[in-house]
Amino acid sequence: MRPHEEHKAKGPRELSFWVVTVSTSRYEAMTSGRPYTDESGDRAVELITRAGHKVVGRSLVKDDVLMIRGVVLDLLRRPDVDVIVLTGGTGIARTDVTVEAVRPLLEKELEGFGDIFRLRSYQEVGTAAIMSRALAGVANGKLVAALPGSPNAVETGLNIILPEAPHIIYLARS
Repeated sequence: MRPHEEHKAKGPRELSFWVVTVSTSRYEAMTSGRPYTDESGDRAVELITRAGHKVVGRSLVKDDVLMIRGVVLDLLRRPDVDVIVLTGGTGIARTDVTVEAVRPLLEKELEGFGDIFRLRSYQEVGTAAIMSRALAGVANGKLVAALPGSPNAVETGLNIILPEAPHIIYLARS
């Protein structure tokens, strides 16, 4: 067995995920009691559970560095969370601040994730993929992934992350 296969085999079979949706419009609808949908968060939950993992919680926050960072810091301290998946706020609009909120919290960034994400996105949407700042990394023995907010981008990102998540957690905790 090759080393990466051995590490992958030693990783946990079932991981606990927390899904954080970053969207000011949805956050404002939620706080004012108006109806809203969260297709990207729902898609993330569907893909995670289909892969044999569990979602132990969900959050909805607005596009605000301090709010995003606060939620991620709280989740990094929780013993019942292995993987934090954020959807939204990874583009280049002025309000897209998820990367700015999350990157300083990472102990190690997994640059290859963003590269592969953008390559797969390019194959689907063409040159618009250059505007994605999707990222992943590890902090406090947990995997943190920041994905764009469209359901299709969530699927693209999770199709990259999910097969390697046990391997990443094993190495991050070694």
